[in-house]
Amino acid sequence: MEQKIQSLKELYEKDFYLWLQENLRLLKNREYELVDWENLVEEIEDMGKSLFKSVRSHMSTIMEHLYKWENFRYGPEIGYDWIETITNARRELRDIFEDNPSLKVKAQERDTLQRAWELAVHALIDWFKLPRNKVLVQFYFKGRIPTKKDFPREYPYTFEQIMEYEPWLRE
Repeated sequence: MEQKIQSLKELYEKDFYLWLQENLRLLKNREYELVDWENLVEEIEDMGKSLFKSVRSHMSTIMEHLYKWENFRYGPEIGYDWIETITNARRELRDIFEDNPSLKVKAQERDTLQRAWELAVHALIDWFKLPRNKVLVQFYFKGRIPTKKDFPREYPYTFEQIMEYEPWLRE
């Protein structure tokens, strides 16, 4: 039995999919003593982290584009692709929340909102570094690339705004 467990652990490194199928078979057959529990627990933890990171990433994208819309539109035709990005990210979030209601609760926590905003600020700074935004850098920041200090420290959007706010409809 020990050899079977060891070979299953080796399979984890060599052929993840086969390792997964074998553990699934063992679980279905209730051969619990042969399951590679150590790696299985790690994979389950990683699945949860990955799903949560996806939620936070979509929230960050929405915050970034809402902030651009409200603060950096420099013409009437500018920013419509941001609306599409926001809409797509919201659709993804609704889908994730429908399948995982507990993630919706976690997404509303202050720490999650704050970290999503911090990621959005990093994305905004990177966006201003793009050569096509040189005019914006000149106009909004007198030619210097913005830093974290140029953006609100605290997240400027509530969870409800992330999911529903449509400032473009006011225009």
